[in-house]
Parts: sequence; structure tokens; C-alpha cells
Amino acid sequence: MTAAPRTRSDDAVDARTGTDPHDPAALSPTTQRAVLSGMVAFVFLGAFEALAVATAMPTVAVALDGLTLYTLAFAASLASSVVGMVASGRWSDRAGPTTPLWTGIGLFLGGLLVAGLAQHMLVLVAGRVLQGVGTGLYIVALYVLVARVFPTDRRPRVFAAFAAAWVVPSIVGPAIAGLVVEHVGWRWVFLAVPVLAVPALVLMRPGVRAARSSGDVPGEGAGPDAGSPLDRPARQASLAWAVVAAVGIGALNYAGQLRGAALVVLLALSLAAVVVAVPRLLPPGTTRAARGLPSVIALRGLVAAAFTGAEVLLPLLLSHERGLSPSLAGAVLTFGAVGWSTGSWLRGRATWGLTHAGYVRLGGTLVALGVGGAALLAWTAVPPVVGMVAWTFAGLGMGMTHPTLSVLTLELSPVAEQGANSSALQVSDAVAAATALAVTGSLLWALHSSLGLTAYVVCFGVTVALAAGVALLAPRTRPLVTTR
Repeated sequence: MTAAPRTRSDDAVDARTGTDPHDPAALSPTTQRAVLSGMVAFVFLGAFEALAVATAMPTVAVALDGLTLYTLAFAASLASSVVGMVASGRWSDRAGPTTPLWTGIGLFLGGLLVAGLAQHMLVLVAGRVLQGVGTGLYIVALYVLVARVFPTDRRPRVFAAFAAAWVVPSIVGPAIAGLVVEHVGWRWVFLAVPVLAVPALVLMRPGVRAARSSGDVPGEGAGPDAGSPLDRPARQASLAWAVVAAVGIGALNYAGQLRGAALVVLLALSLAAVVVAVPRLLPPGTTRAARGLPSVIALRGLVAAAFTGAEVLLPLLLSHERGLSPSLAGAVLTFGAVGWSTGSWLRGRATWGLTHAGYVRLGGTLVALGVGGAALLAWTAVPPVVGMVAWTFAGLGMGMTHPTLSVLTLELSPVAEQGANSSALQVSDAVAAATALAVTGSLLWALHSSLGLTAYVVCFGVTVALAAGVALLAPRTRPLVTTR
């Protein structure tokens, strides 16, 4: 149980300035802009790193003789980020955002160094785990820090800036990463970010000092007024169950490399861990897609699993199997990003006047069609541009589905539960995507030796089925209306 927030009396006003040093408005507009610049720069670097790693990983896996651990390198980061989110919410609630913020940044940058210097694929996976935990820690703490630094009327603009920080990396990140891999070396995809992060951290320091000046009062950092959509579910979720889920997902991915009794035992244990732990991280009814809010949160996970489970395999297929350069293979991610941005824009304008369920159904259908079209890349006679254009439709579907599910979550939640339910979307997204990578990764390497490129078609078929499930279950996002 958290301590009750302290009250601030009038004698807390600074005698020299006439302002309350705990009030975000006490920071000058110039200082606020500098802090925001640092925050956005760090989010930008995180976005660039995520997309750059997706482009470089096929080359990395070949260089470290770890192709069978390819999807685990992504799943490990996603799964461990849930642990970071849960831990940071509880930590920020108890002691304020400063310590979890710096700890998260330290783990994130440390994980990049471990990955960049790795001489073995398992070491790189360990670095990715550190990155994931660090990302979960600092993302939650950043949201709490926004409440400490910026007045209420400026916070929407701050969160909009965070979202905008992903746009440029989505478009140019894969191409730049591909050129770095080709001309400098894949290690610099990891090692450059810690160097570039230094100016961003310097700009953030005034905001961190402002948060610390309030004493990092327990109970204030992640309270309902913190303005963070991630802090409440982090308080409610169990850290122990988050760890169990993350370990289970990682073991599920690794099990695909084993054979015989070892495969059966590890598969049974990892599945049991996932089945037992994951429902405890989500609202009741989510795993059975109960009508209304539980279905909304379930579909967020389902569509994330469909998209991510296919997206991670595309650069590997194009680079390792089809022989494209890293920069050209990474271009498929750019096509998807452009489609996603276009879909979000169209959804924001409510272009076709569909209901929320209609947009979810359309989005799921487009993702299924896009993944199915991208699967054509498994046939070498199909020009790569065909699959890339098809992947644009998958991104278009995600752009329509994601914001619709976010809006539905707020509409179907009581005001007091909007924060908890909004962040349940994040947990559902990360856990489902990581689990999908475990399944597709295990399938790929279990079938590749006998089926060759057709193994990719099987994996894409799984993700098409998940996306089709989104379209079929879309009507369940409408709550059941009872009449008296």
C-alpha cells in the first residue's frame, strides 16, 4: 500500500521567486522546451534503435552463427519490457520517477553495449533482455516525469511529440541502418546509440532535478493525477507474474531448437508458465475475448501478434534467403511504416464513417491481406517490390486498428479506470507479440531444413489466421446491451 500524498502548504512558496518549486509551472518555458527536447530526442533514439535492429538482425544472426535464435532476440526484448513496465510503475509509485528513469536508461544503454560487443548470439540475447527491462522502466518513468515537469495544459502536446518522434525513424531508420551495416559494420547499430544519447540526457537533467526537488514523494509519482496511461496497471499487475511470463515466453522460443524429450519437457513447462501468468497481467475476461472491454484488449494483443510475428521475418527472408542488401531488405519496414501512418491519418478523419467495430474489422482484414501478399516473397520469382507493396496494406490495417482500440478502451472504461485499462493494452501488445515470435521462430527452424522457403509460408499463414481472428471478433468490441 502506498503512502498518502503529502499536502503542500503556502509556506512552500519560494521567498525569492514567489513560485512553488514543486509546481511544474515553476520551470521557465525555455527550460521546459529544453527538457522536452531531451525527452523527444531520447524517444527518437529508442525508435531508431528498434527499427535499425530489425534491419540489421539478419546480418547479426549470420555473423554470430545464431540464426535459430533470431526471433528470440526480438521476443526477449518485448517480454522483458513487461517486467520493466510493472517494476517501474510500482517503483515510481513508491519513490517517484527519478530513480527508475535513470536505472532504466542505464540498463537500456548497457544492453546496447552488451549486444554491440557480443561475440555469441546468446550474449546478444542477454543484451536484448537488458534493453527490454530498461525500456519498460524508462518509458513508464518518462510518463510520470511529464506530470512533474509540465503543466496540465501542455501535457497533450508532450505526448503528441513522443508519438511524432517515431515518424522519421520509421521512414528513414531502416535505410540508414542498412547503410551502416553495409559500410561500417552491424555493431555500430548498437554502439552508436549510447554515444548519441549523451546530449539528450544532458537536456533532460533540469526536468529530473525538478522531479527530485519535490522529494519524489511516495504516492505522487504514479497517482491518478500523474497523467500517465501506464502507471496504474503497473501498480495493479504482479511483478512476479510478469517475470514468470517473460521467462516462459523466452523458454518457449528456445524450445524450438531442441529435439526429443528435452523439447517436450521445456515446451510443456514454458507453455504452462505463459498460460498461468499472462491472464494475471490482464483484466478478467481478456483471454476468452468477453464482449466489450476484454475483447478490445484481447484484439490489441491479437493484431500485434499478427503484425509483429510477420514483420520480424520479412528482413530475414529478403536478406538471408533472397540475397538483398540490408538497406534494400530493410525497405520493407519503411513501406509498412508509411502504410501505418496513412491508416492512422485516415482513421483520424473517420473517412468512411464506419463504426468502431467496422474499423477494427477492416483493419484486421487489411493486415491479413497484407501478410498474405508479403508471403509471396517466399517464391523467388516474385519481385521483392510486390511483397513490399503488400506489406503497406498490413501497415494500413494497423494504422486503422490501433487508434480505434485505444478510443474504445477509453469509451468503455469508467473514468477512474481509464489509466489502468489503457496500459493493459501495452501489456497485451508486448506479451502477445513476444509469444507470436516464439511460435513463428520455433516453427521456422523446425520446418526450414525440410521445407526450405515454404517454412516462411507456414509462419505467415499463422499470422494471417491471427489477423483474420481480429476481423471475425471485431463485433465483440461492442458491449452487450441489455433491455429491461
